[in-house]
Amino acid sequence: MWQTKTFENLTALELWKIYQIRVAVFVVEQNCPYQEVDELDKSAQHFWLESKGEIQAYCRIINTESAVKIGRVLVLQSARGKGLARELMTKAIELAKQQYPNKSLFVQAQAYLQDFYASLGFKPVSDVYLEDGIPHLDMQIEFDDE
Repeated sequence: MWQTKTFENLTALELWKIYQIRVAVFVVEQNCPYQEVDELDKSAQHFWLESKGEIQAYCRIINTESAVKIGRVLVLQSARGKGLARELMTKAIELAKQQYPNKSLFVQAQAYLQDFYASLGFKPVSDVYLEDGIPHLDMQIEFDDE
């Protein structure tokens, strides 16, 4: 079941599961030591799919003054290849569009996923750069262009 909660509404167990999967993917799997838990978690809307007590897909949505940012996008390693990333992002885009109409949507995409994000309507707005040793680029959707 897809769920969305603010930081204040997360249970301790939900927060633990979120941090556990994010560290497993972004720190351990990608071999990228960095401060994974940050201040943005407190203002984010956390969005995830849980099945049989385990988070399968997750992202966080952060409303800023200039744009809505979707970040920490992940799919559990054992759940990959089943279309969950597309479903996650499609639902997150819909959620962001409903809650923050007329605001652009922004992602810091890993460069190898540029075509995936482009297929969802994101357009590159930066050159490729290194973030924590991993090639990224900024991509954006302008909702008011539709």
